[in-house]
This record gives sequence, C-alpha cells and structure tokens, in this order.
Amino acid sequence: MQAGLESFLLVAVSEMGDKTQLLALVLASRFRKPWAIMAGILVATILNHALASWIGVHLAHFVPADIMKWVLAFTFFTFAGWLLIPDSEEDLKERSHHGAFLTTLVTFFLAEMGDKTQIATLALGAKFKSTLWVTMGTTMGMLVADGLAVFFGDELTKRISLKWVHRIACALFVAFGIAILLGF
Repeated sequence: MQAGLESFLLVAVSEMGDKTQLLALVLASRFRKPWAIMAGILVATILNHALASWIGVHLAHFVPADIMKWVLAFTFFTFAGWLLIPDSEEDLKERSHHGAFLTTLVTFFLAEMGDKTQIATLALGAKFKSTLWVTMGTTMGMLVADGLAVFFGDELTKRISLKWVHRIACALFVAFGIAILLGF
C-alpha cells in the first residue's frame, strides 16, 4: 500500500508542467472530448507504467541491495534536477485524424517512453518490488495531474505558477533520494 501511495504522490506532483500534461492540454483543446482523452491516458499509462515497474522489480532481483540503493538515490536526485528544466510545447501540436481516444493512446504511450515519469516508475518498481502497487499509484498520479489539464487546464494555468510546482516536485524527489539512502 505504501508503494501505491508514494508512487501516486511522486508522479502526481512531478507531472505538473510535464510534456504529457501539456499534451493533455493540447488534446483537450483540440478534440473537446475529455472522457475519450482520459480513457486514452488511462490505457497508455497502464501499459507504459506496468512495463516500467515490471522491469524495475526484475532489476532489483539482479542488482545487489547496496548498489541498488545508490543507483536509486542517484536516479531520484537526477530527477530532482531534471524537474527544474521545463518541458516545451513544441512537437505537441501535430494534427491527427484518428479520433480523441486513439490519438491520445498512441501519443501518450510514445511521449512516456524514456520520460522522467517512466524512468521514475522503473525506479519505484525496483524500490518497492511491486509491479501492481507501483503501476496503480503512478497511473492514478498521471490521471490526477493530466485530468487537471484535460478538465481545468485553461483556468489552472492562470492561477498556479508551474515554477513553484516544479520546485515542490524537485524537493519531493530529493526527499525520496535521501529516504532511500537512510534506509526508509
């Protein structure tokens, strides 16, 4: 259960202002079909994050615990720095004629490949050794963050500074890295 909660929290906060959240905003403004977009996000995220957490769980079995601790801490510290580099909207405005669900499914799955959220999911899988709970937590985190963009994106961007959201997410990643090093 802790794996799900920590995975949710980490992804929900770190997704704020991420390229997939920007993609959700673009798709919502283009298609105006929020439920089809959310369904595409759900399916793409489950597929992508289940694969990433499964790989993480299996890596944890092959890498000695003391080495894994340092690799995971380094990974979280790296993400903390990566969060301070904002994503851009370029390449997100491509047109598609395949409908809201299919366009969202394909673009989200591809956008997450190699993204910090996917790599963080892999690291969380290695930390908690739980594909199910990590996938559930990260998927719910993605749905919350991207759902905000899909349903309230225009209004939220007027009220919340993404710079501060990124700073909070950065601090969260640093805290997770320190917790790993301290054995929590």
